Amino acid sequence: MSYKVSAPDEYLAITGMSIKTVKITKAAWVLPFQRCTRFSVQPRDYAMDLQAMTKEKLQFALPVVFTVGPDVNQRGANTNLEVEVDDDAVAREDRGDSLMKYAMLLAQSDVKAQQSHHVESIVKGIIEGETRVLVSSMTMEEIFAEREVFKKRIFRNIQSELNAFGLKIYNANVKELKDAPNSVYFKSLSQKAHEGAINQSRIEVAEAQLRGNVGEAQRKGEQEREIAKINAETAVQKTDRDIERAQAEAHLNTRQTVLTRDVDIARVAAQRMLESKDEDLKREVEIKRAAAEIERLRARDVVKATIARESQQQAADAAAYQIAANAKAEQEARQRQADAAAYSIRVDAEAANYATQQAADADVFRKLKEAEGISATADAYLKLSQAFGGPAGLLQYMMIEKGTYVELAKANAEAIRGLAPKISVWNTGKAGEGSGGNADGAETMRNVYQMLPPLMSTINEQTGITLPEWQFGKMNAARDAMNGN
Repeated sequence: MSYKVSAPDEYLAITGMSIKTVKITKAAWVLPFQRCTRFSVQPRDYAMDLQAMTKEKLQFALPVVFTVGPDVNQRGANTNLEVEVDDDAVAREDRGDSLMKYAMLLAQSDVKAQQSHHVESIVKGIIEGETRVLVSSMTMEEIFAEREVFKKRIFRNIQSELNAFGLKIYNANVKELKDAPNSVYFKSLSQKAHEGAINQSRIEVAEAQLRGNVGEAQRKGEQEREIAKINAETAVQKTDRDIERAQAEAHLNTRQTVLTRDVDIARVAAQRMLESKDEDLKREVEIKRAAAEIERLRARDVVKATIARESQQQAADAAAYQIAANAKAEQEARQRQADAAAYSIRVDAEAANYATQQAADADVFRKLKEAEGISATADAYLKLSQAFGGPAGLLQYMMIEKGTYVELAKANAEAIRGLAPKISVWNTGKAGEGSGGNADGAETMRNVYQMLPPLMSTINEQTGITLPEWQFGKMNAARDAMNGN
């Protein structure tokens, strides 16, 4: 016992023990005394070039291509198929199954190549037989006019026969009809379409070719029979025929003469009619020519008048345009002068305003820079004052730095240079009284010097300036000296 599984495009056909006919499945356990055969359900193309004859006995070649394969949708009882397991369950056999019919068709041959050839021969036989039967019941005109109906009838007839073998037509393609060997039907149709306007005899031949070359052969046979009938007449009959021929020729000549006369009369009448028509046309041409000349002269006068009127109008328009242009030019000139004056005033005002603004900005900038310089100088003096122990030290440093003391000394020296000073001391105080009017001059100087410390102390308190020690000494020491300490 083995478990068999088919490919996606295959089925398994199992026969043997416990199976009455054939069981079709995709997978199953194959028991002993059972046989399993794989078969493909892939559709195949069957291309054929059928030789058929219509209802009018016209032969032609009908190329067809049919795609035929097993009908996998008609599974009968297989939809509820049970898988056989051991001896407990028995699978239901397929009834009315297309695949079972197809498997039984393949079972007629054990070799796979022979199976394919056998199916192909059956399918082609059905297609060829049904197609010929259908074509024989239709005319060529019906086949051409009802092409889609013809295709549907072929499909329906062939499918009804293939159902017995479990086969289905998946696609049917009927190609263009063409001539069979030794047949020129379609070629004649083509010639008729291209040469139908040549003459009536060729049209009749082309129409006769719709029924083949039979019509043409019939006409040739009739001609040959008439010739043979004339040649088979006896000498007596030949004389009668000659008389009849002579009478016919005379009648023909008479008829030809009448026709010739009628033709000549018709030609002369046509010539006269042509000449009369020509004269009428010439007269109409002259009338139209005279009318055209009148219209030309009239148009020339109208054109001259129109040109004169347009010239005057153009001159008036030019003068009006010149006046308007001059007025506009003067107005534009005055406007430009006013604009120029206003622009000059505005430019001058803007320039003055800009100059004033620049001067103000420069003055502000200068004052800012001066203030920054003064502030920087003050900061520098403050730092120098701190370095020299106070404002007095800074003042002494600056006076020494700038040579102020030297200049003062030079100025004092220049002031007393060449002088012979005479110092007179008048003392009217107590000292004079005590000495009987003879006061001491040194005493007077001492009194003056005693006034200096209080004076310098007052200056220091009010201004914060301390005179240099080298000139006046320390105020406290001088004050102590003055007090006799």
